[in-house]
Amino acid sequence: AMFGSIVPPSRDKLEYRSRVIPGSKVESGTMLTTAGLFAGIGGIEEGLRRAGLSCQLLCEIDPTAQTVLKHQFPGVRLASDVRTLKSIPRVDLVTAGFPCQDLSQAGRTRGIFGRESGLVREVFRLLSSPRSRPKWLLMENVPFMLQLERGRAMDYLAAQLEELGFDWAYRIVDARSFGLPQRRQRVVLVASRIEDPRTVLFADDAGERLFPRRESSACGFYWTEGLRGLGWAVDAVPTLKGGSTIGIPSPPAIWLPEGGIVVPDIRDAERLQGFTVDWTEPATHAGRRGEALRWKLVGNAVSVGLAAWVGRQLRTPSEYDDALDAGPPRENGRRWPLAAYNVGGRRQAVDVSEWPVHDRFTPLDEFLDYPTRELSERATAGFLRRARRGSLRFPHGFLDAVEAHLEQVRGEPDQLALAG
Repeated sequence: AMFGSIVPPSRDKLEYRSRVIPGSKVESGTMLTTAGLFAGIGGIEEGLRRAGLSCQLLCEIDPTAQTVLKHQFPGVRLASDVRTLKSIPRVDLVTAGFPCQDLSQAGRTRGIFGRESGLVREVFRLLSSPRSRPKWLLMENVPFMLQLERGRAMDYLAAQLEELGFDWAYRIVDARSFGLPQRRQRVVLVASRIEDPRTVLFADDAGERLFPRRESSACGFYWTEGLRGLGWAVDAVPTLKGGSTIGIPSPPAIWLPEGGIVVPDIRDAERLQGFTVDWTEPATHAGRRGEALRWKLVGNAVSVGLAAWVGRQLRTPSEYDDALDAGPPRENGRRWPLAAYNVGGRRQAVDVSEWPVHDRFTPLDEFLDYPTRELSERATAGFLRRARRGSLRFPHGFLDAVEAHLEQVRGEPDQLALAG
């Protein structure tokens, strides 16, 4: 009840919507304005800024993230709590990378009505105000929300948007599309009361990109796992995270082609998210354990490249090809598909990949610019204990390399202070 009623849209709400004429509503030189809710350290806003959009409002409750926003977006109004925000300024686009803690497979999995992820209701409260009528809405979250509790989260988002008179479209996008070696899949949802969101999300599709294992490939993994799961990526790091399964902000480890196991520098982590180097450096002045704070902020951020792609699409939308329609998205109560939309009251799955573009890709071992450090004895030994207790199957030669690394670092000073 606290989330309000969920009812289908009335026929009247569907009749006033116009079908967009591709490219006619947004000229390439037009300056679109934005308001960012749950802004974090500004990944969405920085990407949109690079695409030529102008931010008018930021809202973020974390004091350390606020410190970063004040430094990186000087002069932009900053609100601290979405729950007390009374209205959104008149902008073209509202963004909301709302909390994923209750929706993530690595999180609490309490679902869309959990204490953190449930704050998305504040977005709908603000959108329902007649004082704020944005042309566009952009939301971002983890793909696991499409299957958790049989897709209850997406059921809720779709119903609320439809009740407010929005057409919507979403798509899972892999951040590697934009050239950076981080395997980061996210649901991107675009909605509008007056435009066709399909012309933004589905105009580009480059098809799945294959990454064959090279002899020289570096592989990223999470040393905080190993018992029931293993974040793993070839020529990339797995999804950077704000926290770990053992409860600490942590970087991934990298198995280098020559056999060593190292941890990347926080500055390379910022680059893996598309930020400029030292984007989060202001956070070191906002509290203790500055580097651990920076890892948490970077892990919780939205990929800048993804947001920049959406921004470019908003400025120059393209025609949607109905041949991509793939039937009703929720037949037989199955999980929500990779991509879907509701335009004009018609829900459809869409046959597209997670790869809208294939920007030039840099393999992980060639990407790292800053000095790495060895994974510490403590971290390595803990990972090996969990790996031996569990039943996971690991790539050939990997555990041998971990054991050899442990012998190498045994007795050396613990360099991984984040494991504290």
